[in-house]
Amino acid sequence: MEQGILEVQTARRRQRLRFLLVFGLLVLAFCAITVLNINSGSAHIPLRDMWKILFHQQGDAAQVSIVWKIRLPRILMAAILGGALSLSGFLLQTFFGNPIAGPFVLGISSGAKMTVALTMICFVNYFGAASAATLIIAAFVGSLLSIGFVLLLSRRVNTMSVLLVGGIMVGYICSAVTDLVVTFADDADIINLHNWSMGSFSGMNWDHVKVAALVVAVSGLAVFLLSKPIGAYQLGEAYAQSMGVNIRVFRVLLILLSSILSACVTAFAGPISFVGIAVPYLVKRSLSTARPIVVIPAIFLGGGVFCMACDLIARTAFAPRGLNISTVTAIFGAPVVIYMMARRKRS
Repeated sequence: MEQGILEVQTARRRQRLRFLLVFGLLVLAFCAITVLNINSGSAHIPLRDMWKILFHQQGDAAQVSIVWKIRLPRILMAAILGGALSLSGFLLQTFFGNPIAGPFVLGISSGAKMTVALTMICFVNYFGAASAATLIIAAFVGSLLSIGFVLLLSRRVNTMSVLLVGGIMVGYICSAVTDLVVTFADDADIINLHNWSMGSFSGMNWDHVKVAALVVAVSGLAVFLLSKPIGAYQLGEAYAQSMGVNIRVFRVLLILLSSILSACVTAFAGPISFVGIAVPYLVKRSLSTARPIVVIPAIFLGGGVFCMACDLIARTAFAPRGLNISTVTAIFGAPVVIYMMARRKRS
């Protein structure tokens, strides 16, 4: 009996050490990539000057302007939106009970892209510009339309593979509509829409950071507060109901929160591929647990680190030419998805 208790205590200590190690590595990676992002670019900023620029806004006026007006907003948006996209993927995977489900694969990002493209052109023609809040609402509507179609399809089919194919088809349809919109847009609108539709964190400012941080903070807090219901739902609907979870309300909350997070990302940075699938899988494998109260903050932090690293590569790999963020995330995220599918097939 005592030996069994000691083994349980030892296992718990090892698990806590594993959690501390993973979170510690993520925080260190976040700090290191932040420094590299600030330091890298056409204007090199020495490390000795970085402290003064960041905390005192002192130093060369051009360097202060570059850091505070260009690089810091871009870094923070990559961290915030990367975390939001990873959380969105985690919620969809919980809803469908499948690790392959994600905003990009199920066509949710494409639906948001379509409505944002339509809104951008309409507002530019009639009002001169569209606010960040307007774009988020438009993306949210597009996300709900896409996920609504997928949910209707889920009632007709019983296999996840057919459902994923349906989501991919939704994505193609929405992309086709977006291409038609771009075809009939003005030249200036086409340039903006093309850059945005390929996914990019460039052109971010502090107003964007404030809006995105507010939306993601509220949604992320709501997701964290759902940790216990999510944990119960992971063990099956019957178990969750026995624990007092209202399944219908809970499922609606999962879809709404996932759509809001995905919509926020698409409104500001365009569609970004594979982050919502790869990051939750890698984080859960690293932590060796699926407990939501631990996994949710780790997934958010991991998504931020992943997108910041991909954005750094996109900016610097072929400088002065920049890559689209989706190109880089696909290079690193797609192999993870292929591995997941192969591993599930073997199982």
